Amino acid sequence: MLTILGFVMIATFLVLIMTKKMSPIAALVLIPALFCVLVGQGAKLGDYVIEGVGDLAPTAAMLMFAIVYFGVMIDVGLFDPIVRGILRFCKADPMRIVVGTALLASIVSLDGDGSTTFMITVSAMYPLYKRLKMSLVVLTGVAATANGVMNTLPWGGPTARAATALKVDATDIFVPMIPALAVGLLAVFLLSYVLGLRERKRLGTLTLDEVLEPVTEPVTETVLVEAGGGSGGKGTARTGSGGGAGSSAGGVSYDKGADSKGSDAEEPADDEEFKGLDPNRSTLRPRLYWFNAGLTLVLLTAMIMQLMPIPVLFLLGAALALTVNFPSMKDQRARIAAHADNVLNVSGMVFAAAVFTGVLTGTGMVEHMADWLVGAVPEGMGPHMGIVTGLLSLPLTYFMSNDGFYFGVLPVLAEAGAAHGVSPLEVARASIVGQPLHMSSPLVPAVYVLVGMAKVEFGDHTRFTVKWAVLTSLVVLAAAILFGTI
Repeated sequence: MLTILGFVMIATFLVLIMTKKMSPIAALVLIPALFCVLVGQGAKLGDYVIEGVGDLAPTAAMLMFAIVYFGVMIDVGLFDPIVRGILRFCKADPMRIVVGTALLASIVSLDGDGSTTFMITVSAMYPLYKRLKMSLVVLTGVAATANGVMNTLPWGGPTARAATALKVDATDIFVPMIPALAVGLLAVFLLSYVLGLRERKRLGTLTLDEVLEPVTEPVTETVLVEAGGGSGGKGTARTGSGGGAGSSAGGVSYDKGADSKGSDAEEPADDEEFKGLDPNRSTLRPRLYWFNAGLTLVLLTAMIMQLMPIPVLFLLGAALALTVNFPSMKDQRARIAAHADNVLNVSGMVFAAAVFTGVLTGTGMVEHMADWLVGAVPEGMGPHMGIVTGLLSLPLTYFMSNDGFYFGVLPVLAEAGAAHGVSPLEVARASIVGQPLHMSSPLVPAVYVLVGMAKVEFGDHTRFTVKWAVLTSLVVLAAAILFGTI
């Protein structure tokens, strides 16, 4: 009975969030609470939730302060010279432009927010693609796939979800996967090089002067699908079609605080401009650039070397970044408020997940489902549950949300693997290899921002991108197997 109720609970959760009948946070709380009562353990619900919250608190803290930290780094202009440098590197060569797209998307993805990554990348590169009449699906495909690889960062979402669901340390999942993910990123750069050569062969190479010639339409309007998981509201972003290789932001600016991956933040009004890479924004701190760059490098190095727990590192980093860049209390409050939507939605999701994972584990559902799954897996495949999980992560994270896969399916796979002596950490690492494909899933709100700004039909993006994203995911899985991580 517990096996059936467990699968019904997961299916109910998936259907409700995939059909957008409930938000992920509400579904993570209400559905398991209901099923906890149905199995006759409603009196223990409080104990399950409190225990789950205690287990997940470090993950929530890491996400909260990582979002604040990287949000401040974008505010103060840490990434602006990188954007300008990539645009200068691209010149008017289609091959360089495509490679530059992959490079820019990878760097900006460090903040862990897909919507921000796509807005900054498209705003910087779209004018060049339009001037040279390059294929815009190349822009969206490369950006989405690069962001998918980088989305595995501990503060990006999937790794934190895997750590949350299996109650393991996100560092223990991510750090051993770095070599395999690096190979995956190299595969993205190689793909962008090949696609760029194809575009160069089709179009040739223009001179920089030709690219910078004025165009008749100085401003166009791009319709953006709501970046949150809500009902799909729309806003418009003004995209300057002028600006070439030397432009600093491609004509679009974006306010980091106005959006978040998977959030239900309100869209700006039609006449409201995005503010993000605006070269004249008031939050820039050019005199502190090298301090901020050094602080970020030290922070990432300390994380990789595991000098301190990641939540502590980002807590200290965010506090130091705010204090040095914005000494005024008023300015500090403004920066925190600008990123409050991101923080609330992500941390809220983590704490809501405590109810789901607590009930699934505490009632014994996950053990019963795992027993059934173990019986369904051929005996010869049990010891290779890591590889099985990696392969399953491709279709499952494409056809369902990360919340559904990591909180609903991964615990069952981990329990099944444990029965065959496979470590939960190995299963958790394997579960993130499908992220390059996941970022082009129709269930990812950020992908609609990408195709909307680039004026690409979602169907065209899907047909072009899926095959390359699948290949990239398989490269990551093969590299992880080769390095002995999985």
